[in-house]
Amino acid sequence: MASTEGRCAGDGAAGGGRRLGLVTVPFIQRIADLVAERPPGTADDIHFTEALAESVIGHASQPGDLVLDPFAGYGTTVAVAERMGRRAIGIELLPDHLAIAQRRSTGLAQLILGDAREVARLVTVPVDLVLTSPPYMPSADHPENPLTGYATDDGDYPTYLRDLGAIFGQVAGLLRPGGQMILNVANVIATDGSVTPLASDVAGLIDEHVPLLGVTTLEWDEPPAGLDGDYLLWFQRPGPADG
Repeated sequence: MASTEGRCAGDGAAGGGRRLGLVTVPFIQRIADLVAERPPGTADDIHFTEALAESVIGHASQPGDLVLDPFAGYGTTVAVAERMGRRAIGIELLPDHLAIAQRRSTGLAQLILGDAREVARLVTVPVDLVLTSPPYMPSADHPENPLTGYATDDGDYPTYLRDLGAIFGQVAGLLRPGGQMILNVANVIATDGSVTPLASDVAGLIDEHVPLLGVTTLEWDEPPAGLDGDYLLWFQRPGPADG
């Protein structure tokens, strides 16, 4: 997986010789923050911290912009976007996760109980920024399907990737010209010890819909269990000036 290694994603040239602005993201993520932000009574961690969401949203959007998270989870993106004066939409498949996201919201965001695979039906307005982290899956020995909330045993890695591609193809259609899509994706360690290059796989399938601008490496003070490399993937829909 290519990374910026000490630079910020977008610090350099991108497609068409366009120069990207400096992206300010925390490179060091603290596991203590991840644990502290885990909603009470839950066993699983969020994928990224509020500090990371604040940095991305602050760089890639303006007050009043509309931010979408099609995998809202416990509502980190939505809560931070509201706090920063943005409008927000979150889609979440699991009712218990959605209830927590609703408690974290000021009530101004639109939080939808639904399947991200139907995002184009659930969201019908253009959005300025997408910040999300899809549910992860290793390529080996993982029958649980991430896109059903790990509730069914029909998981298949090629099908999972195809479905993610279809989801983000729909999301790309919702982005305003010039709008950015930022994903937090990590490479995953399977139970047999093999590493699935999920970040590279996801980057390639989304790049078919929206150009990849850059990759930011997230460095943890203590690596989260089961991950082997954690990244922000930056995409941007071309604006009118890009032809």
